[in-house]
Amino acid sequence: MNKQQIPIIIGVGEVVEHLAADLMKSSSVQSLATQAALEALKDAGEIKELADNLDVVVAVRTLVDSSPMWPMPFGKSNNMPRSIAQRIGANPATAVYSKVGGDSPQRLVNHWAEKLVDGDASMVLLAGAEAMATTKAAIKQELSLDWSEEVDGDLMDEGLGLEGLMTFHGVQHQLAPAPVGYALCENRRRAKLGCTVKQYQEKIGKTLAPFSRIASDNPYSMFSNEYSQDQISHEGEDNSYVAYPYTRAMVAKDGVNQAAAVLMTTVGKAKELGIDQSKWVYLHGYADAREKPILERQNLEQSLALRKAYQRALSDARISGNDLEFIDVYSCFPIVIFEAQEALDLPDSTVLTQTGGLPFFGGPGNNYSMHGICAVVRNLRTQPDSYGLVGANGGYMDKHSVGVYSCRPGWCRSDCAEVQAELDEQASVKLNESPIGKATIESYTVQYSRGKPLFALVVGLLDKTGERFIANNFEQDQELMGRLVSQDMVGQSIEVVSIGKGNRVALSKSDLEAFLSPVSYELRNDYQFVKTDIRGHILEIIINRPDSFNALHPMAHEELAHVFDCYEQDESLWVAILTGAGDKAFCTGNDLKYSASGKPMWLPKSGFGGITSRRRKKVVIAAVNGFAVGGGMEIALACDIVIASENAQFGLPEVKVGLIAGAGGIQRLTRQIPLKKAMDMLITGKQISSSEALKLGFINQVVSEADVLNAAREYAEIVCENSPTSVRLTLELLAETSVHASVEDATEKMPKVIDKLFVSEDFVEGPRAFAEKRKPKWSGR
Repeated sequence: MNKQQIPIIIGVGEVVEHLAADLMKSSSVQSLATQAALEALKDAGEIKELADNLDVVVAVRTLVDSSPMWPMPFGKSNNMPRSIAQRIGANPATAVYSKVGGDSPQRLVNHWAEKLVDGDASMVLLAGAEAMATTKAAIKQELSLDWSEEVDGDLMDEGLGLEGLMTFHGVQHQLAPAPVGYALCENRRRAKLGCTVKQYQEKIGKTLAPFSRIASDNPYSMFSNEYSQDQISHEGEDNSYVAYPYTRAMVAKDGVNQAAAVLMTTVGKAKELGIDQSKWVYLHGYADAREKPILERQNLEQSLALRKAYQRALSDARISGNDLEFIDVYSCFPIVIFEAQEALDLPDSTVLTQTGGLPFFGGPGNNYSMHGICAVVRNLRTQPDSYGLVGANGGYMDKHSVGVYSCRPGWCRSDCAEVQAELDEQASVKLNESPIGKATIESYTVQYSRGKPLFALVVGLLDKTGERFIANNFEQDQELMGRLVSQDMVGQSIEVVSIGKGNRVALSKSDLEAFLSPVSYELRNDYQFVKTDIRGHILEIIINRPDSFNALHPMAHEELAHVFDCYEQDESLWVAILTGAGDKAFCTGNDLKYSASGKPMWLPKSGFGGITSRRRKKVVIAAVNGFAVGGGMEIALACDIVIASENAQFGLPEVKVGLIAGAGGIQRLTRQIPLKKAMDMLITGKQISSSEALKLGFINQVVSEADVLNAAREYAEIVCENSPTSVRLTLELLAETSVHASVEDATEKMPKVIDKLFVSEDFVEGPRAFAEKRKPKWSGR
C-alpha cells in the first residue's frame, strides 16, 4: 500500500455553550457545529488553507432530526454540512448528512479512512452538534427561535436508518424511549449475575463515580457537578428513577449545547500542507458490527456484536485491551460500559471514559463519540507511543463502531463481512405479538416521570411455547407496579392477554380477568359514536361522527368492534348494513385531529372500524354515502357488498401523507380488481367516482344519493330470503380456500364446511320446502 495514502486525524475541536441569559442570542445547531469545525481546523494549522482543501464535509444527524415523530420546533438547515462549509469558507465536492445512531462518529471515521486510502477523498471534515438545552429552555419560556436555513448544493442524505430499531409493536408497548429498552437489558443482566437491585445499583454507582470526577474537570462538559457513589446509586428526591432500576444520575442527559469536529486527511496531503507531525493520529484498527433487534436476541443482557467489534478492532491493531492507555466508551447507560469491560477483558476498576461520559459530561446523542475521539486524540498526543480506543454505540446496543488509535504510524484495512455474517447467523428468539396464557418474566422495567411511575414494560416467555412477548400493565393495576419495584420479579410467573390496546399482564388469571371489561354480546343503547337499528333479521349500523366526516378514533373503533361482535354472536341477525351519518361521508378514515393531539392511539384486534381484521361469517353491506377514503375505503373493501351513491368518492390517499393503506387496502384492492388498476390507485393516491369504481368492479351498484340506504335495505331483504346457514358457510368456505393461488388446489379436497351444512336445520328445510312447494322457514341453526 502507498504509505502516502495512509489516513490520519490532524485536527480536533470541541465547543460547549451554557444557557445564555438571553436565549434569543443562543447559537443554532449549525452555528455550534461551525464553531467546533473552526476549532478543528485551527488545531491542525491555518484555517483558510485547510478550508480551501476540504473536498468532503460530513454532518452528524441531530437528535431532533432523528425521529419522524419529533419535528424540529425552530426549523433547521436543509443542508447541514453545506451550512457548516459555507460558514468556514469551504466549498466541498461532497456533502453528507449521516443516519441516526450513536455509532455515527466512529463509523464515519472508519468509512472515510477507507475513502482516503482509496483516493476517493483528500481531506474530510466530520462535525456535529446539539442545542437541546436551548431548545428545551426556549419551549419552556414559549420563545420562538428561528434556526431555519436554506443552502444550495448537492447533499448525500443517508436517511434515518431506523430499520430494526423502531417497530409498530414496540411503539405500541412504549418501547421507543431509550431508557426503557436499556433498562430491560440491564435488569436481565442484574438477574443473571444474581444481584439484588440494591447491590447492582451500588455497582453502577461505583463504576460511574470516576466518570463524574473526570467530567467535573473537563472544560467541554455541559455539567460540572461531581457525584459520589451513593449519590449516583441511591434513589431519592434529587435522584429519582427514570426507568427502573436507573436513577437520573445513571443515564445520558440530552439537554446540552455541545459540538465536536474531527479533521482527517492522508499522510501525503498532510506533508504537502506542512501539518505538524505531532498532530498526526493514526487509525490502527477498526470494526463495525450490528446486533439483532433487541426482542430477537437470545440474550437480552449482552450484545454479541459489541464484543465482536471490539475484539476485531484490537486484533487488527495487533494489541490487547491491556495495551490501551486511553479508552472512551459510549456510556449512555451502564450496561454498555460493563459489556465493553468484558469485551476488552479489563478489570471492573478500569475507567472507560476520557470525557466524563454521557450522564455527566453531556449526552449530545448521535455526536457524543465525536467528543470521545477528540479527547482520545488529545491525550494520545501527550503520550505518542500509547494506544487509545473509542467505542461508539447506537440503538439498544444494536450498532457498534470501534476505532483503535495511536500516534505511532500504522493502518490496517478492516473487513467485517465475516464477523457480520456470523452475527446474522445467530438464532433469533420467536416473538409472539398476540400472547395469551401463563408466562414467566424474563425482564422488566417501570418508566417514571418526575418521580412517579407511569407504566410497566414486561418481557416474558410463554410457558407453553417458549415464545417471547412484550406487554404493559393494566393502568389500574397498582399492585403489579408496586411488586415490580419492590421485589425481584425476574423468573416469576405471570398471566398475559392480548387486547386492542396491546398485550397486558397481571399477577394472576383472576387479576387479569378482573381488569378486563366483562364480555357482553348485547347491543347497547349508550354508544356515543355509533347508532344501531334492528329491522327483522337485518342490523343497521351508522357511524355517527358527521362533524368529523365520520372519521374514526380509538373509542369509535371500539364501539364498532363491539357492535360487530354482537352481530356475529346473535343468531337472529343475518345481514348487516354499514353506513355513515349525514350525506357528506361514509367514513374518511383516521381522525387526524385526534391523532395530532398526542392522545393514546390503538385499534381493536378486529381492525380498523372493528372489521378490517375480522374473520367474519355473516354478510355486511356497505351503503356508501359520500366520501369513503383512507380507512373508510378499507372498511368498504372489507364488506361483502358495496352500494354507493352517485356522489360517493373512493380513494386510498395514504401515500400523499407518508403512510400506506395498511388496514387491508393494499391486500384487498389488488385482489378485487385488476392489479394494474389497483396499483394506479395505490401509488398515486387519487380519488375516483362511484361510476368509475363500478366499472373497476369493487362496488356492486350506484344509486341516487337519496336512495343509497333503501337500496342497501332491498339488497339485504333479498339475502334474507336465502338460507342464513348457506350464506354463512359460503363466506366460511371462501375464507378457508382463499389461501390457495389456484382453483385446482382450492377444490382438491371436500370442504370442511360441508360437515357443518349436513348437520344444519336449513339443510333439511330447504329440500322439504321445495318438495312441498312452499317458502322455506329458515332457522339459521
